[in-house]
Amino acid sequence: MTQKPPVQTDAYSLILEAIDMGVYKPGDRLVESDLADRFGVSRTPIREALQRLETQSLLERDGRSLIVASLDHNQMSELYIVRRELEGLAARLAARHATPEEVALLRAMVTADDALINDPAALARANRRFHKQIHLASHNRYLVQQLDLVHRTMALMATTSLAADGRGEIAQSEHDGIVRAIEARDEEAADHALCEHISIAFMTRLKQDADRREAQG
Repeated sequence: MTQKPPVQTDAYSLILEAIDMGVYKPGDRLVESDLADRFGVSRTPIREALQRLETQSLLERDGRSLIVASLDHNQMSELYIVRRELEGLAARLAARHATPEEVALLRAMVTADDALINDPAALARANRRFHKQIHLASHNRYLVQQLDLVHRTMALMATTSLAADGRGEIAQSEHDGIVRAIEARDEEAADHALCEHISIAFMTRLKQDADRREAQG
């Protein structure tokens, strides 16, 4: 009986997912030996992954250590501005190019995600899947690449705007409006709906940050 070759583990993806899921938060120090033990891989791919993440500005130097980077107010603003424009374009192209099956999947996602409104962490994961599906439905590989970079950087935000009181239900309503525009093949409405969705998420996050600063005195 032929033995299957071992599955190759991508250290970069493992570390990135851990940052994205909040296992490692902005300011946390990443140590090669600890990561190798945690993910069960050798230190060489871990070292290469850390170098790649540093090049992408997802990690930064603190003396001789590498820590998860954090975004200041201006960086966050710049990121949301770029995200809004790129996401709007993705929705516009999805309204033009999405197959009937892709549109049906988007609708099914919105319906299923309604059950997660009271679970911000699960809703945040579902939200990423939903937006990724719109990116793919644009059928533009270069746009998808740029949005992947934007969403990787979004992982540097320690909290999700979906944790704000009432935001989950509102976000789901916004997702419904985006899908309705794509279903109608209304490119302008899809672009507008997704841009507005990102703007409201940004305003929610700004309020979260202001409330956190006030609480810290």
